[in-house]
Amino acid sequence: MEPVNTDVSAGSSEGTNSEGTNAAGHGAGETAEAPTLGMILLAVEELWPESLAEDWDEVGLVAGHPSAQGGRILFAVDPTLEVIEEAIEFGAELLISHHPLLLKGVTSVAATTAKGRAVHRLIESGTGLLTVHTNGDSAVGGVSDVLADALGLQNVVPLSPAANGLPEEGIGRVGDLEEPLTLGDFAARVFGILPAVAGGVRVSGDRDGLVRRVALCGGAGDSLFGEVRASDADVYLTADLRHHPASEAREAAVDDRPYLIDVSHFASEWLWLPAAAEALGNVLSDQGHDVEIRVSTTNSDPWDFILTPGGD
Repeated sequence: MEPVNTDVSAGSSEGTNSEGTNAAGHGAGETAEAPTLGMILLAVEELWPESLAEDWDEVGLVAGHPSAQGGRILFAVDPTLEVIEEAIEFGAELLISHHPLLLKGVTSVAATTAKGRAVHRLIESGTGLLTVHTNGDSAVGGVSDVLADALGLQNVVPLSPAANGLPEEGIGRVGDLEEPLTLGDFAARVFGILPAVAGGVRVSGDRDGLVRRVALCGGAGDSLFGEVRASDADVYLTADLRHHPASEAREAAVDDRPYLIDVSHFASEWLWLPAAAEALGNVLSDQGHDVEIRVSTTNSDPWDFILTPGGD
């Protein structure tokens, strides 16, 4: 599948239900107003609290004034220049990205650098930028929850529970398939739900081995092998598996488990965007705000093609 646009409109005074009220519960003659960025920040905090972010992470408002209007919002994985241009073309007052633009400290945002150009383009166009990163990973309904739901997992619990959250919050998830699948069939299911990217899906293990218990982490998860082994998972699905952690995991495997499935970082997290857009739209609608929320169609995976043995 390709990244596709998802439009979520909340609180529109056009179109009413059988009782003469719109999605926000207002009378047909009333007009809902667009929220300010400050109001959106409160809604985002309700869904993805900053307290759930990892200590090393940088989340929250990066550019934009809390008093500015935020009637149009674009969700994306990466705040690349191409995505920023997409947001501007859409007329978005706010870009919500999963990945931070400024994760590491900088001493300049001059337009002579890529990040500087991004900051200048955002400010000059009046487009705010908000980062929802590891707080969006950890929260209920976050990145790994959406991935687990798409794969049909049951009895899902966090792989690494949050230090400052509810029992169901944390990084990664582990759960069970309704019926066992071969590793080959499970990998095919993974391939089928993710956006198409050059790297595809890499698999380590016996293609005919049976899989029932699944551990996963959207994004880079090779720091969680201890938790994966403790979960008794048959397979671990994550992104950005480096050579040494993957090799050591294979050497430490018991009965060849956990098998490993390595996917695109971008693809594993893109699935969250439509769900996040809908969740935010619902909160803002319940608060009586009129917003239009769109999911970016830009594929920000950094790879363009791959050569494989026997391939074209």
